[in-house]
Amino acid sequence: MKNRLNNHELKREIGFFSATILVIANMVGTGIFTTSGFIMEELGNPQTMLLCWFVGGIFALCGTLCYGELGAMFPEAGGEYVFLRESYGKGMAFLSGWISLIVGFSAPIAAAAIAFATYCFRALPGSPISEFTFPFLGVNILAISPITILAASVIIIFSLIHYHSLWLGASVQNGLTIFKIGLIVVFVVAGLWLGGGSIDHFSGGLDMSSLLQSKFPVSLIFVTFAYSGWNAAAYLGGEIKRPSRNIPLALFTGTFLVMCLYLLLNVVYIYALHTKEMSGVLEVGAKSAISLFGDNIGKYFSGAIAMGLLSVLSAMIMTGPRVYYAMAKDSVFFELFGNINKVHRTPAYAILLQAAIAVAMVVTASFDKLLIYIGFTLALCATLTVVGMILLRITQPALKRDYKTFGYPVTPFLFILGNLWVIYFSIRSRPIASLFGLGTIGLGILVYLYFSIRRV
Repeated sequence: MKNRLNNHELKREIGFFSATILVIANMVGTGIFTTSGFIMEELGNPQTMLLCWFVGGIFALCGTLCYGELGAMFPEAGGEYVFLRESYGKGMAFLSGWISLIVGFSAPIAAAAIAFATYCFRALPGSPISEFTFPFLGVNILAISPITILAASVIIIFSLIHYHSLWLGASVQNGLTIFKIGLIVVFVVAGLWLGGGSIDHFSGGLDMSSLLQSKFPVSLIFVTFAYSGWNAAAYLGGEIKRPSRNIPLALFTGTFLVMCLYLLLNVVYIYALHTKEMSGVLEVGAKSAISLFGDNIGKYFSGAIAMGLLSVLSAMIMTGPRVYYAMAKDSVFFELFGNINKVHRTPAYAILLQAAIAVAMVVTASFDKLLIYIGFTLALCATLTVVGMILLRITQPALKRDYKTFGYPVTPFLFILGNLWVIYFSIRSRPIASLFGLGTIGLGILVYLYFSIRRV
């Protein structure tokens, strides 16, 4: 393979439609089918829960307007890595890329793959699934089961698809995402039109007092996780046609459509389930479907969700390697991962690296520990990125800006304040997660120092 790899540039093959589909695919994943029960447990009020999803959507839209300006200015592969490099230098950029490699993509890929496998086996009749564990010093370091084997297999298959070519990867991605959107639309329409729910579940009125308490921002942590992925198109800036137009437009359009879908889905959840029935439920989507259409629908809905999860799995496998590629091109990561396949024109080794880490997380079951602090670390990176956009306005006003952030400076300050709100309550409610995040950043600093010494 080595003689077929070189440092040729990525090819611009992604149009507005595919870029928008990528944003939607990255956002609509396990979050919307699992977090509403926990939000209801915190807030205990349907209207306040809907307001929480709306506020989270507004924060995400503010982020897209800011990232659109950065994406139009720096239409390169790497997303936040490139933006932070231009704002703060390679050190801060490397840390964001390091976080992306560990908790931004590899861990969620592992989680989505295991969720896919779990839903698949739940949809199929059969005996209980056995699991073989390998203990070391009293701790299970490996877990092998039909679920982990299927999860690892699907990661490898989709990594090979995106390794093969951008065209094939984007085509598969578009098809899966259209299916997922269709599934949600059918579920919403059928649930409200034919489902056996009740509008009495919406009674009670908006609880304004919760807005002044910690429960609302704590709930926003779950909402922020569900909305994560709105910046997906920015990561493929080097492969998007007419980037100064399509990157901002795709980011905003995709996020706005997802915000509408999320609000409609939560309306259906509330219509299907009473507050007490929904509170604390992990599989709120499946439980809502059973409540609306009967017990027999459960296995079919589980199978449909499994197919939908392939979309977010594929989107993350497609997006993540562009970050590691950009890091390697800047000589702050191993040169190997900056190579482009001469035939397929994809970042081959970066894709394989990500697949290997994700598969390792599947079989060691370590991904769940990493997911604890995903929201904290990614919110921190996004906040620093938007602060960097403001700094660039001040320090480099002469830079060409084909698109400027709508509503500036209100839009970026609203996004920054919203994320700081979430970060503060993340630390208060989950201090251990903050320690894991700091540990990851500390390890990233050591790795960056290693590459800095190598360059001397």
